Amino acid sequence: MPFESPLPALAVAGDFWSLRFVEETSESYAVRKNVPQPLEVSTDRGVMATVYADGGIGYAATSDTSPAGLQEALDAALAWARATARLALVDPRSLARPGARGGYRSPSLDAPRPSRRDIYEMLGAESRAAAIDPRIVDWEAHVDIRTATHRLVTSADGDVVQRYRFLYAGASATAHANGDTQRRTLAGDRAICQQGGSEILEHAGFVGCGRRVADEALELVLAPNCPSGTMDVLLAPDQMILQIHESIGHPLELDRILGDERNFAGTSFVTPDMFGTYRYGSERLDVTFDPTVPGELASYGWDDDGTRAERVHVIERGILKRPLGGAISQARAGLPGVANSRAASWNRPPIDRMANLNIEPGDASFEAMVAAIERGVYMQTNRSWSIDDSRNKFQFGCERARLVDHGQLGAVVKNPNYRGVSASFWRSLAMVGDASTRRVLGTPFCGKGEPSQVIRVGHASPACMFRGVDVFGGEDA
Repeated sequence: MPFESPLPALAVAGDFWSLRFVEETSESYAVRKNVPQPLEVSTDRGVMATVYADGGIGYAATSDTSPAGLQEALDAALAWARATARLALVDPRSLARPGARGGYRSPSLDAPRPSRRDIYEMLGAESRAAAIDPRIVDWEAHVDIRTATHRLVTSADGDVVQRYRFLYAGASATAHANGDTQRRTLAGDRAICQQGGSEILEHAGFVGCGRRVADEALELVLAPNCPSGTMDVLLAPDQMILQIHESIGHPLELDRILGDERNFAGTSFVTPDMFGTYRYGSERLDVTFDPTVPGELASYGWDDDGTRAERVHVIERGILKRPLGGAISQARAGLPGVANSRAASWNRPPIDRMANLNIEPGDASFEAMVAAIERGVYMQTNRSWSIDDSRNKFQFGCERARLVDHGQLGAVVKNPNYRGVSASFWRSLAMVGDASTRRVLGTPFCGKGEPSQVIRVGHASPACMFRGVDVFGGEDA
């Protein structure tokens, strides 16, 4: 892959062109029920050609990165641009010609990596530690390591090289007793996911997690169901990331607002006229789009269209400020946006995607939020989600909860669920945790687009407390 060398001479009879080279290598390790699973290793590489010509935009991808292969891809993209120009939603001649030059590097990019033996031994130790009781019927520990290099070269003399190192980790234990089955995980399914090296495992408390999730799975299978009713809810960061993702992130994607996803993933209850005036949440709600956070999963220097990444408030003191839309969607809507044109790989064009979407910390300690609840429940770790096609009405379930009574944490309960409406739920936000309650998490598996694109998204959030939420237990699901 030509990540460092100059490109060959290429001829394109268009207004603008770019080549986006991508190479990604993944290694997946797992130990399930004390049995090491086969190591999975893969490398994927190729290039996406983009051409603006005669008022159209064309794309063509290839795994042939020879000079002839690059020229053939550009020629195909040029043909598509001309063929689709009469149907274009925006004239690309009005768009900026990205010419950025520079680079980006993940933290710990060149730090030593543990050997494959060391990784399997670590996972094996956590697996053995989880096998504490015959009622634990399934258990697993896993780590994924990925490295990627992206290079974007443009006809406007742009040349950006971005090098990434990712680590995802998780553990789970499933308990069965008295006809009931409960599963407990380490912060959810691969929510421990950041850029960097082995320090991510240390920060997440991975060592010792096998016994911890097994103990809590046994605790849950013997616990009573969560009660039902209207009450206050305190959400841990590993549930807040799902709440942010589904009821802020997706509704604010500008291509959804413009209707591009309506025949696949749906639309949005948000409309273009809401930006600048609409009260999305209480005054305590501050949400930033921030691909500049060191180590967060979706950090980068430039998006896949070549727009420089920067930190932007999308919701400030509860007021909706701007959508999550890249350069093309901004031109279509006449609205400011963010640097979020992102593609899942070399064989997909960039579309509007979340990157790092974070709730800014408030000033409340965890203890103060618990003390402020007369009757409520503290919920941890997402396990299920359902939301309508306009990303408005939702129903979410968590793995574990504790009752809160007169400002005191009480008994553990299982099958906690809550429901609400995005358009009003965030206005019930009463307290936002301080930095001591904040966690940096995310998901490697955000799906969207036709053809499908599964992409990495980061979320950082403190614990948050909401008033008057509709809560229900497993018996009422």
